[in-house]
Amino acid sequence: MARHQPAPADTREITTAAEVLARVRSYVNTFVVGQQRLQETLLIGLLTEGHVLLESVPGLAKTTAAASLAGAVSSSFARIQCTPDLLPSDIIGTQIFNSSANTFETKLGPVHAHIVLLDEINRSSAKTQSAMLEAMQERQTTIGGVRYDLPSPFLVMATQNPIEQEGTHPLPEAQLDRFMLKDLLAYPTPEEELEILTRMDAGVFETHPDPACTVEELRSMQESARHIYIDPAISRYIVELVWATRAAERVLGPKGSLIEAGASPRASIAFTRASRALALIRGRNYVIPEDVKDLAHRVLGHRIALTFEAIAEGVTATHLVADILGRVRTP
Repeated sequence: MARHQPAPADTREITTAAEVLARVRSYVNTFVVGQQRLQETLLIGLLTEGHVLLESVPGLAKTTAAASLAGAVSSSFARIQCTPDLLPSDIIGTQIFNSSANTFETKLGPVHAHIVLLDEINRSSAKTQSAMLEAMQERQTTIGGVRYDLPSPFLVMATQNPIEQEGTHPLPEAQLDRFMLKDLLAYPTPEEELEILTRMDAGVFETHPDPACTVEELRSMQESARHIYIDPAISRYIVELVWATRAAERVLGPKGSLIEAGASPRASIAFTRASRALALIRGRNYVIPEDVKDLAHRVLGHRIALTFEAIAEGVTATHLVADILGRVRTP
């Protein structure tokens, strides 16, 4: 069956998107020092409305990056601190009885915002985590049997701390799969940390610049991202990378037995959408294999389930994705 793609984005669309993205990046760079890959990941999420999971120790500007991104695109932002006693109604909303009117009134929760930060999501209970599934997948919530659509654009950015695991609830595979990308943040360099102190003394973090773009401009960029051309050979490359996680023993040999379950078709969809957005961010109207490779760890890392043997041997998903990239032929 023939594949049908939308008409490729023209040069004018790419130029316009580049100008708007430059303004957004300049805005975010005011508050976030370094962390260029984090900014790239967030921009991909914003252009595709694909959710992002970030893993790092505390204090690496995850909250600051999310808040500055929301401010850059003139959109609403909500931060939800996840704790063991957090209830689903604390996130999606609930019905409150109005005694004066003798009726129930719906109070929408903080998830009804353009950009939502779920801080330390693995500290919330499984029941609370599951409350986010409908919001993340269907872009809606249901309160008292009534459906409430979420705003557009809608992006969930969740964080988790890999060090403190006591009293946490690891995300189930079904929810991990809902995140388009997972990124691991590194410590800043000494020079970047010195710049943070300099900006703090100058009061930069207390400023409130005007938004860098409107929601309408963002929607236009999202439309342009959907029109980025992706060659059938690259689509085949994406499918082969994802398939390699399911047929790992055939691709990786004995090391493949360390993978208990491979990535779902959501990985191929995430690869396609994210590579188009990355090409747009890099100023092209077509995807190249390097775009796919640069996204491989962020798309596949959290979708590979490892065996106990792999964990015991210290083998991580990062190692296995790197091996798969080395074994699958690049078009």
